[in-house]
Amino acid sequence: MQFVKMNGAGNDFVMLDNRVGGLSLTSAQIARICDRHRGVGADGLLMVEASTDGSDYRMRYYNADGAEAEMCGNGARCFARFADRLAPAAGGKVSFTTPAGVISAQLNGDRVSLAMSEPGPFADAVDLDAAGQKLTVYSINTGVPHAVVLVDDLDETDVHTLGKALRHHHHFQPRGTNANFVSQIGPANLVIRTYERGVEAETLACGTGVVASALTLAALTEAPSPISVTVRGGDTLAVSFEKNGAGFSQVVLTGPADFVFAGEIML
Repeated sequence: MQFVKMNGAGNDFVMLDNRVGGLSLTSAQIARICDRHRGVGADGLLMVEASTDGSDYRMRYYNADGAEAEMCGNGARCFARFADRLAPAAGGKVSFTTPAGVISAQLNGDRVSLAMSEPGPFADAVDLDAAGQKLTVYSINTGVPHAVVLVDDLDETDVHTLGKALRHHHHFQPRGTNANFVSQIGPANLVIRTYERGVEAETLACGTGVVASALTLAALTEAPSPISVTVRGGDTLAVSFEKNGAGFSQVVLTGPADFVFAGEIML
């Protein structure tokens, strides 16, 4: 099976062309492909499929454990560039259907701007016990569910232990959640670390987590659009939005999407 490896701000993916619809993978096969010892190695796998609803393509996204997920912001940027390589998009614009809604992307070199689906309502603070600590947690769905915790010292935060506890916390059942730990370093600047559901570990970046954290800052402060968010991998992404009372619209995520290599794997 032929594949392309890509990364978006350090979040890495295996990309597959399934426009003709002949490719069918089990969750175990996907998990093996994403395995960093026995496969290609990736945080997730994306398939480009034919659309049936008027958009250019259908995006299928699978976490590293083989489970299909609704949306992945960094993956969607890579998807847009990969689709453009398969069939150049007119004006650098491409649209694709996801379980979280139709996403449109504007390509500008190796950077992609995603017009995100409208986020779910922002949930104000709740105090939760996680791994023996009491955390003040905000939450919002930006295509997938996210918990956001503001911390003073991001480097000293035990992201794996606390993130795993929040990911499986009964407050977020039955679906679970992604867990983001963020520090504000300027009026409209954040740094972030994310524990990703499905990967079950901290990743170098999470696009929907970047959006969730930026919108949380905007909900709690007068932070203007756009908000810059620096991820663990070192890249800085931008989140622009319109604030409408307690809600948000016109949310756009801009960041890199890079080709790494192409190859072939035996299943």
